[in-house]
Formats: sequence, C-alpha cells, structure tokens
Amino acid sequence: MVKGSAGQVYKGVLPSGQVVAIKHINKSNSSDSFTREVEGLSRIRHPNLISLLGCCSEGGEQFLVYEYCSAGNLAQHFLRKDTALTWEKRAKILRDCALALKYLHHFVDGCIVHRDIKLTNILLTENLDPKLPDFGLAKMLGMEESKVFTDVRGTFGYMDPEYMTNAKLTCASDIYSFGIVALQILSGQKVIELDFDAKDQLTRKAKDVSVGKRPFTDFVDSRMKGSVNNADFNSILQVAVLCVAKLSKGRPPIEEVFDVMEKAWKNTVVEMV
Repeated sequence: MVKGSAGQVYKGVLPSGQVVAIKHINKSNSSDSFTREVEGLSRIRHPNLISLLGCCSEGGEQFLVYEYCSAGNLAQHFLRKDTALTWEKRAKILRDCALALKYLHHFVDGCIVHRDIKLTNILLTENLDPKLPDFGLAKMLGMEESKVFTDVRGTFGYMDPEYMTNAKLTCASDIYSFGIVALQILSGQKVIELDFDAKDQLTRKAKDVSVGKRPFTDFVDSRMKGSVNNADFNSILQVAVLCVAKLSKGRPPIEEVFDVMEKAWKNTVVEMV
C-alpha cells in the first residue's frame, strides 16, 4: 500500500488472476477527484499512460482500478545504491514519456495538461517501460491555448514558475516539469539539494554545463560509469535546459522535445545491435 495524490493505493488481484492497482479516493475530495479521473482516463488510451480498468462507488466509498506496474516508480530506482539504470534505459524512458506527453498535448478534444510530471509519477513495468499515472490533477484546455485556474496545484520543484505566479496553465507547464525530470535522469541528482550551494542546484548546474562554463563530467551521473553517448547526452541536456526556461514562450513544444528524445533513442538502439 502506498499513498497517492488523492488517496491510498493498494495492490489487488482480480478473479481472472490479473494484478491491479486500486486507488481508494479520499472522502475529503472524493466527488471532484473521482469524477475527474473517471471521465479523463476513460477516454485516454496509450501504451505509456496508465489504463483505467474499472471503478466502483458504493456506500460512500469510491475506488479506481488501474493496471499494475510491478517495478514501482522511477524515483525508487534513482534512490537505489546497489544498481543504476543504464544509459539505454534512461534514453528509452525519456523517449517514451515524451511520446506520452505528445499524445496528451494533441488529444482529439484539445490539450490535456497532466500538471504533475515527476519521478514518482513515472511508473515502470517489469521491463522498465514507463507509464504516466495519476490524472487527478489533469486539466483539459479544450482548443484554447491557455486558461486561468484558481487552484494552482502540482509538486514543488517540478512546477512551472510562470504558472505558479499567474495561475495561467498551458501545455508549456508540462514541458517545464518534463525538463526537470530529464535533468534528473541525466544527472541522477535530486530536484533540490538542501545542502548544496546555489551554483550546484540542478537547473543552475545544467545551464552552466550546457554553455560550457562547467565540464560535462560535472553533470553526468557517475553511476553510469562513463557508458554514455556524449553527443546524445548533450542534445538531451540542451533541450532540457530550454524546457526549464522561466517563461513559457522560451520553451520548445512537445514535438521538438520528442524529436530529440527519439533521435537519441534510435542512436542508442543502433549502438546496441
């Protein structure tokens, strides 16, 4: 059992033998969270997005049943000391997550903004294929480019600073969060290191390395032990730095981000053959 954004999440087994994740929606925000997730997830189908398998509302209790990801979340893998994700796995995870966001941002009814992209919200299957869950905070913008919401929500460290300031939500808000995740995957560093100087904070260090003020070795995760494609690492770093621009107009659209991740992954596949 773990605690999700809207309630406890349990592991369960259906009569068919299929293992599932069951979210018990908190009563304090039950109607809003339950309706939002059921309506949103029921129409969303993509290999890198968690599928809603069913729901139940009875006696004041509400549950959502999702597919189960046996390898936990990405944050758990970065906290492990005994092993580290290879460059190949990291490139694949970034590519697949960018593909999922591309699907959401070009949904048939308009842009769906996830609003809570972070390491703990990237679940992994047995083969370490990533899936984005938790659409409790997701918002549909329709065909509009942006919309102002009174409830500015997300996770500190991953939230778009422009959105935090003016509550104006756009697809670029997810781009910012994805950029932070990409920088973490490249560096193995936490979003905020309380014992670090300001110059060693994640985004500051990434920007310095991207313009040549600091060496490449200052940013690459040492646990990969040098088994990194330097050219692809640098191309991902460059686009990730653009993603975390303070103003949304300076961030690339998801198509450009995906193209960089796709190219890096394809290069990795060629090297693996």
